[in-house]
Amino acid sequence: MPVQPFDGVAVVAPTTVRYVRHSDKPAHWWVGRALHDVTAAAGITKQEVDGLALSSFTMGPDTTIAMTEHFDMAPRWIEWLPTGGASGVMALRRAARAVQAGDASIVACIGADTANPASFAELVSNFSHFSDSAVRPYGAPGPNGMFALITAHYMARFGATRADFGAIATAQRSNAAGNPNALLGGKALNLEQYLAAPAIVEPLHLFDCVMPCAGAEAFLVMSEERARGLGLPHAVIRGSIERHNAYFDEPVAVRAGWAMDRDSLYAQAGVGPEAMDCLEVYDDYPVIVAMQLEDLGFCAKGEAAQFLRHNSLTIEGALPVNTSGGQLSCGQAGAAGGFLPVVEALRQITGQTLGRRVPGARLALASGYGMVTYDRCLATAAAVLEGRA
Repeated sequence: MPVQPFDGVAVVAPTTVRYVRHSDKPAHWWVGRALHDVTAAAGITKQEVDGLALSSFTMGPDTTIAMTEHFDMAPRWIEWLPTGGASGVMALRRAARAVQAGDASIVACIGADTANPASFAELVSNFSHFSDSAVRPYGAPGPNGMFALITAHYMARFGATRADFGAIATAQRSNAAGNPNALLGGKALNLEQYLAAPAIVEPLHLFDCVMPCAGAEAFLVMSEERARGLGLPHAVIRGSIERHNAYFDEPVAVRAGWAMDRDSLYAQAGVGPEAMDCLEVYDDYPVIVAMQLEDLGFCAKGEAAQFLRHNSLTIEGALPVNTSGGQLSCGQAGAAGGFLPVVEALRQITGQTLGRRVPGARLALASGYGMVTYDRCLATAAAVLEGRA
């Protein structure tokens, strides 16, 4: 069935609430700060926002509906997205459809989390019953053990090396230079340092693992007519896909839902991967970046290592990837990490970057990957965005 176009919808006001390593403020504060900043960036009032889509790991037991009371809002449309790294693109898709249907005129899409030892311990111990029962008996709770399994399996199957994954981590650290939001942006990282880093869970070493932090990312979705009337630089959605629990019969994930639906994505967009000026992907671990390079069609399955050996992912390279530095250099601000690809794509193609911009960037692909259980993540999504003056 043909996908209904996302015609008439604009994405505006890329907003980042600066990341910090630790915070005593609750997730609610980070959501509220993002709501304040994103509406200020668009020159509108909170009362004009009649749609609210939220994602957070540390806001529980509250959800979006509770936030309407916290913030004195009475929206016509709300969405709660407990899908982690896929939540940003999913929020974009749902908000766009709400605007097209007339269910909301302006939707605020926000991902935010706090970070402190108590919040992290609670998140790991209560992430999911499935992952807890599958992993804890083996003494490896938490994401590092799970992604070590995925990484080791990928390396054994396709011949990728730690140096190949190091090309991802070092390129993103280079991209982070000059981005004031990147917590590690001022710390250069070369391949020798990457390879010499201490092991965390083999084959993962220190610079393969994201650093938890607190922060928020946000954007607004409205009609293109409204965006033009407000004089806002904006992007339109050329195409978008979403898939859950793809390839569930494979023992350990080496691919995900993007591979099922990328033909639809590019058919909607009317362009292929070669047309993208930058690629903004979810990057909790380097292996997931490699999988997205393959599944989104930038190289064939199993060939990401060869691709990385011949192509630079830096802003100056042939395919700029995670131009903000991604989570590997900015830090992982919980669910905000799932919004970072959309926000950074929007920044690049509308000229509102925090750090360096890809010269002349107009088309960007943003993708997300979320909700790890044991041997895979369950949610995938992607969108092609085009900047408009």
